[in-house]
Amino acid sequence: MSVATTVREVERKLRVHGLFRLPELSELPGIVEAKAEPTRDLTAVYHDTADLRLFRAGITLRRREGGNDAGWHLKLPVGTAGDGVRDEIQLPLSAGKIGEVPDELADLVTAHVREEKLVPVATLKNKRAPYLLTDEDGTAVVELTDDRVSVLDGREVVAKFREIEVEAVDSENTAILSRLVDAFVDLGAEPTKESKAATALGPAATGRPDVEKVENATPSDPASQAIRALLAKHVGRILVQDVRVRRDLPDSVHQMRVAARRLRSGLQAFRPLLDKEWANELRTELKWIAGELSGIRDTEVMIERLEERATVLPPDEADLANSAVEAALRQQFTDARVHALAAMRSQRYVDLLVRLVDAVNKPRLSDLAAEPCSQALPPLVEKTWKRLNRDVKQLRIDSAATPWHETRIAAKKARYSAEAAEPVFGEPVKRLVKALESVTEILGDHQDAHVAQMTLRAMAADVDGASGFALGLLYGQEIEYEMALREEFTRLWPTIVRIHKKTQYT
Repeated sequence: MSVATTVREVERKLRVHGLFRLPELSELPGIVEAKAEPTRDLTAVYHDTADLRLFRAGITLRRREGGNDAGWHLKLPVGTAGDGVRDEIQLPLSAGKIGEVPDELADLVTAHVREEKLVPVATLKNKRAPYLLTDEDGTAVVELTDDRVSVLDGREVVAKFREIEVEAVDSENTAILSRLVDAFVDLGAEPTKESKAATALGPAATGRPDVEKVENATPSDPASQAIRALLAKHVGRILVQDVRVRRDLPDSVHQMRVAARRLRSGLQAFRPLLDKEWANELRTELKWIAGELSGIRDTEVMIERLEERATVLPPDEADLANSAVEAALRQQFTDARVHALAAMRSQRYVDLLVRLVDAVNKPRLSDLAAEPCSQALPPLVEKTWKRLNRDVKQLRIDSAATPWHETRIAAKKARYSAEAAEPVFGEPVKRLVKALESVTEILGDHQDAHVAQMTLRAMAADVDGASGFALGLLYGQEIEYEMALREEFTRLWPTIVRIHKKTQYT
């Protein structure tokens, strides 16, 4: 089985006419020497869906023959769209023939491809003249390539163009690229963010992505505008984080779960404005996938939490506690990831992705969604607040954990509905959102402390006496911490109530 490698790529592209003459490269800003390398003949076959979903999302997938890095290349945007920073995931040519995208790469772009198939969409031949540029210290800093590209339809050349690329050798040292681009622009080159294949495919390759940002609504806009903005924001985040989860990148599972929960809460809070059956079905499926991901995140949080708690124990007890935690939870974490990825590779999940994208572009709304935001949204936000306020009034410092957990859920719903209204109403609601953030943070930490106690009790039943004693010390810390959080919440709540009273929806 081929092993993929990942390379961080930071480059800038410039288009030039066919008779453009390269300047003396050693005289470019920051460059003292330019070494010409052998010219290379490259042939790249780009793969995408028939409607170019990858290109429209800023992703390229190709199989390239020739050159030093022949193979399959999947390029994923990392930063802001069009800033030239991408991660390139590489597999050898042997990983798949033309038209047979390697499973590992196809899996990574599932969220964008969804129910469609990946097929060859463009073939480009490129005569590449590369140069390695070094600075005054003799360090290679930039690879410059002069590309003369031919677009093929079968064996027939149907178009030609020329492009200059400057790529940082060290992805952490990119300042020189801007200076080089400026120098080429002065000579008549035109910067471009369009890939070679996108140029070959024409406007369709640079069209709107399947999920694009929707402008925030104003109080006078129909509530449907606010709903579409909410859907686009969180569905877009799910698509982005899906790729990151599959790549096992930091915080990806947490961010994907957050997006799913906020979307689910938004569908609940704004249900009177939506087709009820449609919204309930989406909420059910969002709850399912968030639950499938929960094992990874919950175990990860618990490991980090208990390791931090152990730092205040005497060294011997800390070592025993950490060993017990590692033995009990590390395999659980691995198993949880396998379980979650299996769910994300299921037809049920693909169907959910299709429905989410469709929800952004064709939301099913009730007649009430035609009302102005100023009329339709405040009652819905206030409804979640009233539920939270009612739950808080029933809390007691010494009560069981269950009502505190239920209040946490109510607080999250109130926060998420306020967040959906914030772009519409601005600063007054923003203050309420920040206040509710502090509430959910305290109550979330409280829930983690309670779960930690249950986890420690279960772990202690399967270890020796000394390890059980060490885990018991952690258990005592979590009890104290849980009580301290209850007291902190009790002190904070009156301030939250005052902020709510000042909130205006105008």
